[in-house]
Amino acid sequence: MTMKIHLVHRYLCVLGVFLSSYSVIVVLASGDGQVGCGSAIKLTHVGSGGDFVLSSTGQAWGGGSGQQVVTLVSDKAEHSTLWQVREGDNESQCSPGEPIKCGQIIRLTHLQSQKNLHTHHIPSAISRQQEISGFGENGEGDHGDDWRVLCNGKTWQKDQAVRFEHVGTSAYLSASKNFMFNEQNCRNCPILNHMEVAGTRRMDETSYFKASIGIFLSV
Repeated sequence: MTMKIHLVHRYLCVLGVFLSSYSVIVVLASGDGQVGCGSAIKLTHVGSGGDFVLSSTGQAWGGGSGQQVVTLVSDKAEHSTLWQVREGDNESQCSPGEPIKCGQIIRLTHLQSQKNLHTHHIPSAISRQQEISGFGENGEGDHGDDWRVLCNGKTWQKDQAVRFEHVGTSAYLSASKNFMFNEQNCRNCPILNHMEVAGTRRMDETSYFKASIGIFLSV
């Protein structure tokens, strides 16, 4: 029991979550479960066969907004692929482990850089859809960081295919293997072999993601 509490405490310190009691928190390493507020997850893109996860790097887009780069990468072990689930911009802070409801507005904060997943009406680099970027400082940005979780049922479940609808522009987080960064469109660039992630108006197989890996907090 002491070892389990120690591991939970270490994970929560990484997440920056303050708790007065550990007794209401469970870390789900495997199996079924809900995605709770404060969870640090890796978002797997379903349409690419589960081979790519959402990532962000220290680089900024060379064109477009000039904000922090967000792409999909094939290396699921990368430390740049953890995102913390938080309440929407200007909404009351959600309690750690509180289940995220289907239809709820959230922010996804990149754990390493503390930038929020963001989009706007700026064309993406390859597909010329909406650019996706990392925005804000220390987890605080603006309403362009708000995403609605679209899922079946009452709450967002681990391993469930879900969509993320951008509140401000009605675009869906999306990706396709047709839009890879390669030597032709990104010669010698630091995101070579990454997949572009963009905002699209289409609700199809390219806009499904699932949270299968991470530190899942549950009441």
